[in-house]
Amino acid sequence: MQVILNHQKIQQKITRLGHQIIENCVGEKTIYIGGIIGNGYVLAQLLATIISEHSEINVHVFEVNINKEEPWKYPITFSIDEKSLKKGFIVLVDDVINSGKTMQYALVRFLEQAGRNVVWVDIDAEYHRGALSAEASGVIANAAAIALNQRIPLVLAMASSGADILEGIAALHGWGQAARAIANCSGVIPTFTIVTGPAVSGPALLIGLSDFVIMTADSYAFVSGPTMVAEFTGIAISNEDLGGTDAHAKQSGVASLVVSDIAAAVEALEQLLTFIPNNVDELAPHVETGDPSDRLTPEAGALIPESTTGSYDVRKVIRSIADDDYLFEVRERWASNVITAFITIDGESVGVVANQPMVLAGTLDIPASQKAARFVSFCDAFNIPLLTLVDTPGFYPGKDLEWRGMIRHGGQLVFAYARATVPRVCIILRKSYGGAYIVMDSKTMGNDLCLAWPTAELAVMGAGQAAAILQRRATPEERAAFESDYAERLLNPYIAAERGYVDSVINPEETRREVSSAFAMLRDKRERLIPRKHDNTPL
Repeated sequence: MQVILNHQKIQQKITRLGHQIIENCVGEKTIYIGGIIGNGYVLAQLLATIISEHSEINVHVFEVNINKEEPWKYPITFSIDEKSLKKGFIVLVDDVINSGKTMQYALVRFLEQAGRNVVWVDIDAEYHRGALSAEASGVIANAAAIALNQRIPLVLAMASSGADILEGIAALHGWGQAARAIANCSGVIPTFTIVTGPAVSGPALLIGLSDFVIMTADSYAFVSGPTMVAEFTGIAISNEDLGGTDAHAKQSGVASLVVSDIAAAVEALEQLLTFIPNNVDELAPHVETGDPSDRLTPEAGALIPESTTGSYDVRKVIRSIADDDYLFEVRERWASNVITAFITIDGESVGVVANQPMVLAGTLDIPASQKAARFVSFCDAFNIPLLTLVDTPGFYPGKDLEWRGMIRHGGQLVFAYARATVPRVCIILRKSYGGAYIVMDSKTMGNDLCLAWPTAELAVMGAGQAAAILQRRATPEERAAFESDYAERLLNPYIAAERGYVDSVINPEETRREVSSAFAMLRDKRERLIPRKHDNTPL
């Protein structure tokens, strides 16, 4: 019989664990150590002794009673008053971890003590560089299954060098199990990934399955690393340039948010969760606000330049409508010609999609279409009403865009709005031309209410563009007369209202009041899609 660890070495490792807990709990006055019934409780007592001997931290040990064979069948109880657990740092201890099933179910029970429950999985880069073994992937898969069963969000904290090379095909098989388990969560519970270090190869693809990705400043992610890139292309590139936060925040759109460190990531996650429900069958939590629903917004209309080509920051319009002038923007640096953000109105969560005239004149290109479509789809999946603010001259023209599939990606946005069943309000602020008019949640796409400001222009194209096509041989005076007549007859929002394409033309100062009233009216809206196996979105 081979002895892997003798008594002395076991004691050394326990001592090291105790000191590690002390290091991680600097500034904490009280620690609660919960030991899983059996040897987990024995280990918890040993750790408590070490912590008490080497620090001034006040330590409380308690037993966690859980059925290890079928933890989902029987209640999990503590040998301590549960109210006290809110007063300090909690450490959960067990003697052996195989699949992680016992620990994960116990963790869910602990999270019930907090304000918002999530299932959290941490892939630690300090152990074996975070390489995913088949066993580790099994833990992720189990965590996803538990989150799905409990109908609470899944959070994956990722720092992994890839699949464990020494395990070979078993590691890849395990990763596949994890990927499938996370995919099963899609549209049922929200999923989040916090990237705290490297995320390479297979683990990087797990990020792509998440609804939102938060990257810390020193993290990076890629499917094929610099070595592979150099081998195949002959181009030398760093981890940062290939898959750092800049690359994923500005170029790929993978990063929903970029923050400084894990503490900032947790804070951002907490903020994001205030706008999002636990699952597909719930509504987002109500947020208390003292901001009157009938507050006027004169500042909104004042932002619109007199010239139709003038730019302005649409975020200011969004803030004027939102409770307490607050918006939470996601994917801010990617495809910034469109804004995607969460706000609350009357304390209720609302997803906002808005053209940004400050970038590419608010035109729609491939990244903007992808960004907006993904956001619309998420909001619809989790019962978050949609507010669309329109000011766009159309789709961005160009050979490169067409060859890269502008039709397909523009179709994604059409598809996302067309199948959305949540309450939807559209406001046309200024320009709304051509195909872009249709895809930005027009009446044809099925919005519940379409409003327009007096500055709105709805047409196939602007007056100048129309004159350039139809009046090519006309004199300057004739072209000017044509443009004036075109604007009066075709661009006027009251004309669109007469034809039923716009429900009402409102003064900008009435915007918050009208939007608030609309969403209050639509709060009980229930609409179901035609039954199908699943839809086939134009990717």
